Amino acid sequence: MAVPAVMAFVRAGFRLLTVQACFNHERMIGVGVGYASEPLLRTLPDGVKGDRYRAAMIRATRYFNAHPYLVGLAAGALARAEHDDVPGPQIERLRTALVGPLGAVGDRLVWAGTLPAASAVGLAISTDARAGLGALAMLGLYNVPHAVLRIWGLMAGWRNGTRVGRALASPLLSATLRAIGPTATLAIGFAIPLVTARLVGGLDLAIWTGVVAGAGLAIMVLRWIAPALGAVRLGLLAALGIALGAIL
Repeated sequence: MAVPAVMAFVRAGFRLLTVQACFNHERMIGVGVGYASEPLLRTLPDGVKGDRYRAAMIRATRYFNAHPYLVGLAAGALARAEHDDVPGPQIERLRTALVGPLGAVGDRLVWAGTLPAASAVGLAISTDARAGLGALAMLGLYNVPHAVLRIWGLMAGWRNGTRVGRALASPLLSATLRAIGPTATLAIGFAIPLVTARLVGGLDLAIWTGVVAGAGLAIMVLRWIAPALGAVRLGLLAALGIALGAIL
């Protein structure tokens, strides 16, 4: 097996940022996954003019639908399977099997965790500082983790190949999934009283007491009282409550 050069992984990593550029209802992000995988497939026997390269590219650009930040796992694993000369039907089954887990893990990790947590921290900072600082905090807390997630996924996928399930079952990822929900909840519970105070007046001891109480209540609701509610739904309900309170 010819191992792709370091620059091939660099190119594949940058291409992961474009997986949604070719989104369509027929193949979803399949073309983007193939585009990201292509640098890793160039060292197949006979190179870009070989039959294995052409067959691999056809498979790589077929239908695929998962969380865009985790498709690096699929791109790396499928490219490694091609290099390992895994039969085509088995690669197709692997591709199909990855759709559900990568979508579920990505949604829980990013849309229900990192995004609301980063947004809440940005809003909280904006209440007592320049708005630009809060925006920078939000962008940093959101974009750095998702960039790391893309790179980790590509390398873990290549390292594990057809055994990519090991990466999804890694202790670090499992611990992150357990922690991200409470973290987002805590951030939302912390930010809501601060934002409310900013809208109606200044920040005093009573408001800071409300901040602590709100953060604790949010944790209790999501961890013990209504664990299926989710951080995003909790934040929306709290925002609705604030709006109704302001109207009434």
